[in-house]
Amino acid sequence: MAILEDISAYLQKGRTKNVKELVTQALDEGIAPQTILEEGLLSGMAVIGEKFKNNEVFVPEVLVAARAMNAGTALLKPHLVQAGVQAKGTAVIGTVKGDLHDIGKNLVKMMIESKGLTVVDLGVDVSPEAFADAAVENNAKVICCSALLTTTMCEMKNVVEECVTRGIRDKVKIMVGGAPLNQEYCDSIGADCYTEDATSASEAALAFVS
Repeated sequence: MAILEDISAYLQKGRTKNVKELVTQALDEGIAPQTILEEGLLSGMAVIGEKFKNNEVFVPEVLVAARAMNAGTALLKPHLVQAGVQAKGTAVIGTVKGDLHDIGKNLVKMMIESKGLTVVDLGVDVSPEAFADAAVENNAKVICCSALLTTTMCEMKNVVEECVTRGIRDKVKIMVGGAPLNQEYCDSIGADCYTEDATSASEAALAFVS
């Protein structure tokens, strides 16, 4: 459908005003909110995610596209609820205790949301207890931990251990990411997944909730 392709194209350019107008028009034309979400908004964000992965676009382009997507999604939300459309699952995300960096975390959050998941963002300087509390309260299948400093990445091990202590380790997948990390570190602390970029992280999170 041409209007859905237009929504996707404007979203990729970060044209929030056009996206909102076209989403409203699509709803007026009787197109199902789920279809607008998946074939308009999410498909556009998927293109941006792929380009970001291939270094064809950069952080500013991703941010403006995500802003356009969020504006479109906000218009769709009441209609999706009315139609009884459920989110695909829930992920909890935060930067670990002692670390105040959030650009990487925010990018991962946006890309995970672009896969149709609900994301509970705990912000920065998040304790292991807060990660576990949020996972329990929101029935989350995934916990995403971010760190930019070598001095704070050790907190990720504490998140894994806290989940074991709480008895939720078998119910939740723990994903880790950030500049100082690698697969070897992920394996050494008993986490489930390490990804190098936001797009790969969102694909992994979707796979875990599915």
